[in-house]
Amino acid sequence: MSSSRAGLDVLISEADLRARVAQMGADITRDYAGKNLVVIGVLKGSFIFLADLVRAVDLPLSVDFIGISSYQGTRTTGVVQITSDLTRPIDGKDVLLVEDIIDTGLTMRYLLENLSTRKPASVRIAALLEKPARAQVKIPIDYRGFVIGDEFVVGYGLDWDGKMRNLPFIGVPRT
Repeated sequence: MSSSRAGLDVLISEADLRARVAQMGADITRDYAGKNLVVIGVLKGSFIFLADLVRAVDLPLSVDFIGISSYQGTRTTGVVQITSDLTRPIDGKDVLLVEDIIDTGLTMRYLLENLSTRKPASVRIAALLEKPARAQVKIPIDYRGFVIGDEFVVGYGLDWDGKMRNLPFIGVPRT
């Protein structure tokens, strides 16, 4: 075991991630055929998932990013802050918002409200992970990778104070 994996239990393997992302890509390809799709990644956590997901979508599309911050360490601060905004307008476009994890739902609710003011044709959500045990608001997830329990997870883009994003699996730190 390498030092980057020490102290972690694998929750979702690299193979399981690959298989699920491929299926999500096929579903998105089917649902967005003939549409003007803009995929928006929520930074920073979604970037690895987004890269794999868009490669699994067999459609012309464009990609943009929005930076959001609401965590410090392993806890949400409860305050959502846009750290980097979109680079192009989304009015009249079909938007797929790609998020690494939806837990309380507060950040996603904020994002949905913010993006709706920009007049997209539609907005759907692709989330790699959902933590229903922590939900404070119900978020309609159109493309869901995995439902997990209330554990803190790292890897495949998810971090612990900026570290462990590069792991090829989803892991749970041992305490």
